[in-house]
Amino acid sequence: MATDTVAIYPGSFDPITNGHVDLVKRTLRVFDNVVVAIASNPGKDGSLFSVAERLQMMREVFKGIEGRVRADSFEGLLVDYAERKRATVIIRGLRAISDFEYEFQMAMMNHRLKPKLETFFMMTGESEFYISSRLVKEVVSLGGDVSGLVPANVLKKLSQKFKGGAPRADLMAPTASAVGRNSERAHGETPGHKSKGRGAQR
Repeated sequence: MATDTVAIYPGSFDPITNGHVDLVKRTLRVFDNVVVAIASNPGKDGSLFSVAERLQMMREVFKGIEGRVRADSFEGLLVDYAERKRATVIIRGLRAISDFEYEFQMAMMNHRLKPKLETFFMMTGESEFYISSRLVKEVVSLGGDVSGLVPANVLKKLSQKFKGGAPRADLMAPTASAVGRNSERAHGETPGHKSKGRGAQR
């Protein structure tokens, strides 16, 4: 296990899904600390949830392991943010082969900008590979049930956004802190192609 290593997992997390949470918890098997960083672009932000709302949801999700997982947000180039946080690794999730070409391109650009910054690719868990924040929002907006795909607190917030009321108790998924589960885009949908942060990596 890498000692005293800080890994950054960037994305839009609009909202965070069980796929994202799964990826974070698996990352903790390899690295000591993970910063789950929301890539923010105020001038072009069409997100459903504000940055403040997303940060609050993530902090609730990772309550209990907040000593190793921290929710944060940033603007500008991911590589500059990583340097400020003294991180040496960027975590990216891959759901399918189609994700790889774009992720590889961004990883190479980030490496060119900051040669000491590495990108660590992780495959999405088999039960979450089809989940994305975009798909979750689309299903909820059409009246579909996404329980089991997002943490309980996120399910409640989604219901409030689209229906103006709280979801039934029987539709509540267990909290991610109890059930380990993965920027969009593998759960890393970061703003951009499937969204990534901004700049090189988004």
